[in-house]
Amino acid sequence: MRTLIAGLAAAMAIACAVPAAHAQKKYDPGATDSEIKVGQTVPLSGPASAYSSIAKTQAAYMRMVNEQGGVGGRKINLIQYDDAYSPPKTVEQVRRLVEGDEVLLTFQIIGTAPNAAVLKYLNAKKVPQLFAATGAARFTDPKNFPWTMGFNPSYFVEGRIYGQFILKEHPNAKVGVLWQNDDLGKDYLAGIKAGLGDKASTMIVAEASYELSEPTIDSQILKIRDSGADLLFSAATPKQAAQAIKKLYEIGWHPIHIIDINAGSIGAVLKPAGLEASKGVISVGYVKEPDDPQWANDEGNKRYLDFMAKYYPDGDRNSSFNVYGYITAQLLVQVLKQCGDDLTRDNVMRQASNLTNVPLDMLLPGITVTTTPTDYRVNKQFQMAKFDGEKWQRYGDIITDQAKE
Repeated sequence: MRTLIAGLAAAMAIACAVPAAHAQKKYDPGATDSEIKVGQTVPLSGPASAYSSIAKTQAAYMRMVNEQGGVGGRKINLIQYDDAYSPPKTVEQVRRLVEGDEVLLTFQIIGTAPNAAVLKYLNAKKVPQLFAATGAARFTDPKNFPWTMGFNPSYFVEGRIYGQFILKEHPNAKVGVLWQNDDLGKDYLAGIKAGLGDKASTMIVAEASYELSEPTIDSQILKIRDSGADLLFSAATPKQAAQAIKKLYEIGWHPIHIIDINAGSIGAVLKPAGLEASKGVISVGYVKEPDDPQWANDEGNKRYLDFMAKYYPDGDRNSSFNVYGYITAQLLVQVLKQCGDDLTRDNVMRQASNLTNVPLDMLLPGITVTTTPTDYRVNKQFQMAKFDGEKWQRYGDIITDQAKE
């Protein structure tokens, strides 16, 4: 009898334990025992198609993760649609991802204007707009947009750092600003003015904006040159930044030239513009250059190069866009791992906003990722850099922005 009672008790314990184990798993649309659906729009075509390699790297990274067993035994299904960097198309494709494909979250939608077009929609739907590929201030505003977290360093903060750099290194400069007429350009413009402080009104002698759809920015460059500027800040995306570098070289104008971090790719910007023409260009960075000899024995760089060789052999392993795609994918996987079996949209944002000193393979030494529920800025550390005609030369200490914005 005692044996029978003990057996029944054990059976009851097992029966009770089974539903309890199942109860620990929580899913929202896009997550199951075997799959996690992640959605993304990217400019595979159009004026910003240089960014398409980012998405190709991310897709390759997910293939690697899935080959290795996925995350918690679940395969990541990365669904990518082309939006041609056109906000109306972004809206159409994101609705398709959310309402048709029923993704758990969106990841790395590329571009300021495309992200802005779906910001309110995704927040109303309470769908994570995770690691948006933009540094505009509105994408790191947890109070007003709790479902949105940008990945890129803040354009405003970066611009402010350039202003401070100019005051320190070139206090008598006459500054011209080329800027893209959207949140990206406006934030950079506001940032450099904040960095220059009271001297902004006298030091900035020309401002010229451009629309992303314009075929060239020749007239804007000539306007800035004719103003007497001897320092140019290009707050531009890759195509226009390359055009600016090339035009300066063609007309024999040699101002001090600062380009923003979005245009720092050697393969996608500096080579097309001409390596000789690009010599001396200044920017900031936060990632390693894969071909720099100083990283030859770096374990993170080795993992990146091995990944590129096996999973994206046609990609340019030295492209900063591919490095960017790699680290953003790595961070997404970290968030999903932290989610465990609670794959709800609430928990995705909870984990994304509680990252503590997360190391990513290709971040510069001393730079890690930390977020909090009140500080959504993923990247807020930089190092100054100058292009020597072959590679970026980093110099100075790591700059950490302490202000909220």
